[in-house]
Amino acid sequence: MKLTPAGILISVEVRRKGVLTVENWADIRRLRRGEGMPIKVIARAIGCSKNTVKAALRSDGPPEYARPARGSVVDEVEPRIRELLRAWPTMPATVVAERIGWEYSIRTLRDRVSDLRPVYLPPDPASRTTYRPGELAQCDFWFPEVQIPVGFGQVRTPKRLPVLVMVCGYSRWRTARLLPSREAGDLFAGWWSLLEELGGVPKTLVWDGEGAIGRWRRGTSELTGDCQAFRGTLGAKVQICKSADPEAKGMIERGNGYLETSFLPGRRFESPEDFNTQLAGLPKAYARRMRVLGCSPRDRVEADRVAMLALPPVAPVVGWRRSRRLPRDYYVRVDSNDYSVHPTAVGRRIEILTDLNWVQVLCEGTVVADHARAATALRHDRFAVLPAPSVTEVEQRELSDYDTVFGLGNALAEEVV
Repeated sequence: MKLTPAGILISVEVRRKGVLTVENWADIRRLRRGEGMPIKVIARAIGCSKNTVKAALRSDGPPEYARPARGSVVDEVEPRIRELLRAWPTMPATVVAERIGWEYSIRTLRDRVSDLRPVYLPPDPASRTTYRPGELAQCDFWFPEVQIPVGFGQVRTPKRLPVLVMVCGYSRWRTARLLPSREAGDLFAGWWSLLEELGGVPKTLVWDGEGAIGRWRRGTSELTGDCQAFRGTLGAKVQICKSADPEAKGMIERGNGYLETSFLPGRRFESPEDFNTQLAGLPKAYARRMRVLGCSPRDRVEADRVAMLALPPVAPVVGWRRSRRLPRDYYVRVDSNDYSVHPTAVGRRIEILTDLNWVQVLCEGTVVADHARAATALRHDRFAVLPAPSVTEVEQRELSDYDTVFGLGNALAEEVV
């Protein structure tokens, strides 16, 4: 450091190295503008020419050291690389190296190919999509990383916990429900419940190739028969996204991310019903302002509903509906669970009606079974030994009741006499 005539310490690194450092540049500007020191005095104090001082005062930024560019071994073959990329823009760098007979480091060639490739690739624009009220909603499944008790000592793993999520495009209003399974009967029943909760039907419903919905094939959406019947009742369009096209359903991906990071942490669930009860509290978070909307979802959802299609006057047929003969053990199986039926229907034709909450069995129009639907148990756990519940959850029927039903009570009494 050096003491100037004004008693100010400045760096003399420029005197040693012959270059103007950022520190010297800052001192020059300070001495001139802050202290009003003449240029000649500044040049003498810093140890540089007056032209250097004048250049430092004219510059808008500090001096920067730039190393002069040197040539690279890849410069000689760049025309050949451009020729190959012009014909095949996606050609890997390893193939380019083989075609041009590259003998040096593949990393050097790969860097140059990466710099040149975007020039020959077709444009891939990305922009923020806006939606009109009632125009569209995106749907998908979310699999929460939790285990939920389902009774009788069993729990369900994340792969067996499908949560159907639907997000409206205009308002970003989100609805969700935990379903017993991803099968068509449960999916459409859950989908209908979300639409009823929303109070309207978006004109276009977007899905991502779910098996019960349909798939993208031969350049168009190919829907299943069940989905065609469901959307026909709604009067809406169902669109299947192309594979490997995440931008087509970015809203639902962000919605699932919110559930993963903001809804799930710190919560405990006692049952599937408790999970759905806590999901029902999601609208409390919709009063927050969203930057993309410029307002909160709650401020837009009413306009979204008004522009949607009205719910159909007759609800679509959803859930499971099957017909079969009741076997001798008077049990019917629904989604890996067995439900008891009144023994009077043994051997007779029965109809099994199932929704998200109940399993009902009819025999000639008479209800012979009515059970709350149990959560799906894993098939490989079917024969596992489970601890006995502390409280009996299923009614225990007396054996004499079956004797009475089949008319065996009097006969047994006579034999005893």
